Amino acid sequence: MENTKDLGFCKPPLRDVMITAIKKQNILHNPKEKADSFGMFDGYDSCSEDTSSSSSSEESEEEVAPLPSNLPIIKNNGQVYTYPDGKSGMATCEMCGMVGVRDAFYSKTKRFCSVSCSRSYSSNSKKASILARLQGKPPTKKAKVLQKQPLVAKLAAYAQYQATLQNQAKTKAAISVEGFSWGNYINSNSFIAAPVACFKHAPMGTCWGDISENVRIEVPNTDCSLPTKVFWIAGIIKLAGYNALLRYEGFENDSSLDFWCNICGSDIHPVGWCAASGKPLVPPRTVQHKYTNWKAFLVKRLTGAKTLPPDFSQKVSESMQYPFKPCMRVEVVDKRHLCRTRVAVVESVIGGRLRLVYEESEDRTDDFWCHMHSPLIHHIGWSRSIGHRFKRSDITKKQDGHFDTPPHLFAKVKEVDQSGEWFKEGMKLEAIDPLNLSTICVATIRKVLADGFLMIGIDGSEAADGSDWFCYHATSPSIFPVGFCEINMIELTPPRGYTKLPFKWFDYLRETGSIAAPVKLFNKDVPNHGFRVGMKLEAVDLMEPRLICVATVTRIIHRLLRIHFDGWEEEYDQWVDCESPDLYPVGWCQLTGYQLQPPASQSSRESQSASSKQKKKAKSQQYKGHKKMTTSQLKEELLDGEEYSFLQGASDQESNGSATVYIKQEP
Repeated sequence: MENTKDLGFCKPPLRDVMITAIKKQNILHNPKEKADSFGMFDGYDSCSEDTSSSSSSEESEEEVAPLPSNLPIIKNNGQVYTYPDGKSGMATCEMCGMVGVRDAFYSKTKRFCSVSCSRSYSSNSKKASILARLQGKPPTKKAKVLQKQPLVAKLAAYAQYQATLQNQAKTKAAISVEGFSWGNYINSNSFIAAPVACFKHAPMGTCWGDISENVRIEVPNTDCSLPTKVFWIAGIIKLAGYNALLRYEGFENDSSLDFWCNICGSDIHPVGWCAASGKPLVPPRTVQHKYTNWKAFLVKRLTGAKTLPPDFSQKVSESMQYPFKPCMRVEVVDKRHLCRTRVAVVESVIGGRLRLVYEESEDRTDDFWCHMHSPLIHHIGWSRSIGHRFKRSDITKKQDGHFDTPPHLFAKVKEVDQSGEWFKEGMKLEAIDPLNLSTICVATIRKVLADGFLMIGIDGSEAADGSDWFCYHATSPSIFPVGFCEINMIELTPPRGYTKLPFKWFDYLRETGSIAAPVKLFNKDVPNHGFRVGMKLEAVDLMEPRLICVATVTRIIHRLLRIHFDGWEEEYDQWVDCESPDLYPVGWCQLTGYQLQPPASQSSRESQSASSKQKKKAKSQQYKGHKKMTTSQLKEELLDGEEYSFLQGASDQESNGSATVYIKQEP
């Protein structure tokens, strides 16, 4: 076989990609120019070459809708691509009817697509005998696909029938097990999904580009009677995260065979891929009769349209390579005592999410889930370097195969200058409660650590030993200056047991003899994140971080997002930063193989609500607030014993007898 680069199939440059149907056929914009006879769609084209040329010219006069500018443009530049032997670039297998690149076919005569077909035909096998009997004579070298297709369809009917039954069985099994389809969910409710570009940490998040509606791609043709996988061109009708609603070319306004697929899947390719790979490009059976000249049709539909970048699949693969590996050791927050960290070992990595097992867990069930860019994990030695509390392991030496994670793999925090005006112990602020992420509470700085880190406590609900203090960086989007909630009309949760309601910061600061942390010390950067109210996404339930659920953005305050878990009450909502690594595009779970939790059914909600009411919303010392559970866990939860609750106590900040005047400032 000759090198494909010499045959005109070299990797096309960006914005200069040509589809097989245009690249392999001499169909020109000028109807007077002679069209060549490449047999790309032999059998589907019964018109003469003159008719084809005229038809393509007339159809090409229609305007092509403008599309984003940074995707490859499919062009028909009139260039003729021929093989060194001067013969047609495409061929049809005389045994099975497959259409493909001629040079990739078997034997000198290029009559068969494979050795198997050649041997079957020449040895007068059962299939060849049936074909001969049905046809009355052996097929000629010039046999058209249109002539052969009924025969091939008969030969392949049983195989196709079996394949169809298998596909239906798989689909039914998937529906019964999963019970949820993003495509159906979005279509039936006219939802919109957050764009992939909103999630910089997700695969393709930084290089999604202008992939949008009307972009054309090559996908498997499921509406076909051939026993082998063939492809056809489809256009994107609607995007929902990674998922795209596709429609085959030729269906126009007919949505009967529209289908959803993950755009980053292995069977999705830019236009032109079939030509370069020698794959057959066959129109769907349903619309096969609609056009006599598919060449002209494709010229009309694709000239000037956009397709995926030629290296799209490579970029997808590269964006799903993760530096964290099993057996790496890290320091991670102790889920039972938030004020300290422990050593944990990476057990598995799924889509950048880490299952960490605490090093002292003998049965390896004491685990914690988080993303590799989570602010909750650090390199070994981090706690000592900043003065953070750390639980020493009973294991005196590393286990065989375990090794410390290189520090450069962890998320970097912004450098701060603590030499000037800075946060001080006792200063008041507002903070998201890590034990109940649906609330923003009155909080106090309990300790100032090195490198800009702070230990924060929630007023009125702190444990006597400070074991529920938690660490936030000074630039964290989860802490806010005094007055933030009032200015942005968010309900501020007052200290537990505080009776002077409605809560007023001025009165509280005076009563406690405290001062508010200066507004200028907080992070006020608001990126152009792209989220809008009502957008759908997949979100981690941070109260049960192994779960990723169907969710909706219900409110946006600057960079702060209110995430609602579909099917659950608002008390389970969570405040999350727009750049949180715990938010993902629609289709992320399917792409990475992670299990997605569908919207809760009414029965599940009622059971969970009964469980929550029995416990009176007691705050747990683990990352388990109002957690959501699978159905199998609800029974266990109802039978569960009492959880450890925090001791109620007032702030240990002593009054210095002085009153501080508070002036509300815009954050």
